[in-house]
Amino acid sequence: MKKISRFVSIMLVAILIVITLSGCSQSVNEEPQGSELVYFDLDIEAVPLSATPTAFTIPIPVASGSQTSTNQRSIIDFSNARDGYVMVRVTSSTTRQLRVRVTGPSNVIYQYRLDQGGAWEVFPLSDGNGRYNVQLFEQVQGNSFQTLNSANFTVTLKDEFTPFLRPNQFVNFNRNSQIVTKAAELTDGVTGVYPRVEAIYNFVIRNIRYDRTFAAEVQRGMHAGYVPNLDSVLERRRGICFDYASLMTGMLRSLGIPTRLVTGYAGTQFHAWIDVFSETEGWINNVIHFDGEQWNLMDPTFASTGNQSSDVMRFIGDGQNYSPRFRY
Repeated sequence: MKKISRFVSIMLVAILIVITLSGCSQSVNEEPQGSELVYFDLDIEAVPLSATPTAFTIPIPVASGSQTSTNQRSIIDFSNARDGYVMVRVTSSTTRQLRVRVTGPSNVIYQYRLDQGGAWEVFPLSDGNGRYNVQLFEQVQGNSFQTLNSANFTVTLKDEFTPFLRPNQFVNFNRNSQIVTKAAELTDGVTGVYPRVEAIYNFVIRNIRYDRTFAAEVQRGMHAGYVPNLDSVLERRRGICFDYASLMTGMLRSLGIPTRLVTGYAGTQFHAWIDVFSETEGWINNVIHFDGEQWNLMDPTFASTGNQSSDVMRFIGDGQNYSPRFRY
């Protein structure tokens, strides 16, 4: 019977809130129909506050322009949907709030803010193969939004990992990012998925301090639509729960390790975890998880299908207590 071999943790006095900032293609090139009004519950736009590397080339998203939904105000580019992402931008700056909704085959709605200055932003198609609907909304007044653009297309991914290897709005980095250099440095000479995960995890929890002041400001609504800047988090060595999770996910992806940043429920509690893929183990779910009080590193033997101890089974149960809601 195998027993737990390692369980490292630190205490982060914090609050975990689900991240929902307020988830062969066909060409679409049309104006949005009618003047559809959508009312957004801005209260659900909560930010979570709780507290071989050299061979891999980071795939950087691009807006190729071959398959788009375009009008005078905006572009939705799904040219590279098979690579697991869609890109959206407005073609002129606006002072009005913008929202992007991505709905995949499971009908789970992923809601994001969009840059008001006209920059391209990347949103993952993390719901697997099937039909997707991407909608862009512009604020009319208060919580009332109208449709600015939309696109419908069918996705057949190159493989199940492609959405979880690339940068996106919530896990944003590039080949020149400081976090990429740091991840390579930390894992130089380290082989195997789990030892590299352990190296990244240990660095983050030992060097990044929980920023109580910033967390309190976010709670008071002073940083609406907050999205981590990973290099800034690394440089400041401070962050909130969202920063911890995004930083670890970005560093692991930069090493070529497929990594899912997941939020959902453990029982009735909001919960966050990071899944990684190993060729020998498959997806190791909850390998790094947050239980509402602290980040923990799970021994990969938890993912093994046989000879599990009663202690392990009491910890992970049969999986029914874990309910993923969003994957980024």
